[in-house]
Amino acid sequence: MAMRSPVCRSDVVNVHRPILVGAVIDALCIDPDGNYVDATFGRGGHTRALLSRLSPEGRILAIDRDPAAIVAANLLANEDARVRVRHGRMSDMRRFANDVELDDVVGVLMDLGVSSPQLDDPERGMSFRGDGPLDMRMDPTSGVPASHWINSAGEDELATVFREFGEERHARRIARAIVDRRAEAPIERTSELAALVARAQPRPDPHKHAATRVFQAIRIHVNDELEEVRQAIDAAFELIRSGGRIAVLTFHSLEDRIVKHAFRRWTEGEVLPRRLPVTGRAATSARLVVRARRADAAEVAANPRARSAMLRVLEKAA
Repeated sequence: MAMRSPVCRSDVVNVHRPILVGAVIDALCIDPDGNYVDATFGRGGHTRALLSRLSPEGRILAIDRDPAAIVAANLLANEDARVRVRHGRMSDMRRFANDVELDDVVGVLMDLGVSSPQLDDPERGMSFRGDGPLDMRMDPTSGVPASHWINSAGEDELATVFREFGEERHARRIARAIVDRRAEAPIERTSELAALVARAQPRPDPHKHAATRVFQAIRIHVNDELEEVRQAIDAAFELIRSGGRIAVLTFHSLEDRIVKHAFRRWTEGEVLPRRLPVTGRAATSARLVVRARRADAAEVAANPRARSAMLRVLEKAA
């Protein structure tokens, strides 16, 4: 039987459950006639909720790196003429907005979590809970799969990625185990890597799978996720109009730290260089609308993946 392609699948359009959707839309939709950007469309849960608040004059630009998400976005665009679609990185949102003549943007949404369809499809290689190829790319049509890096990177590089992007305490031990194992045969499957990491863990956490941090680290590295977040945050701030808003959902401390520091730079002002004749901070250019909001117990019970979500919303100064 032929392998299912993750690029062309559209059977998972309505599987992903958007997180904190009410809080996101309440904070973001301040002008029903305005233009918005969903920079991480996924399966469109947030976009659909936003469309329900917009007038016929409102517009949404849907962006995603994942070709399967773009299939879902195009289906929605065929149903609703207010939706424009672009395939690519969220950091390119300014260029995409220009392409579709979307100006005077009121709000930008970035949901930085991995979507349920990506996690639940073994062929994407995102999760250790099933067996599939070690791919992990957000866009399976570009770049190199995780297996290429796992089987070619040196022990030092492996350990550095596991430690910095996964905050893995046993990074060196796991890296050494990978190098020893691949000397016998390449590591090509998620189940192989998960089992190898579990064996290398001297004191596994009973509340978390042993491979959780390593899989996160590899995915972040393969997709250059943290640098993408840094560039996208700046692009969003430049794109929105005065009084416009940016809403960001993060799911781990590394990306949340980037968002928090960027928001602080705009809301508190940058520290002036000591050589200037004045001291203190430059004038602020934004204010916080939502400082740090988590899903409530009811949402977490209904959707356990909401447990780690953090919402921050910023408004650009008028």
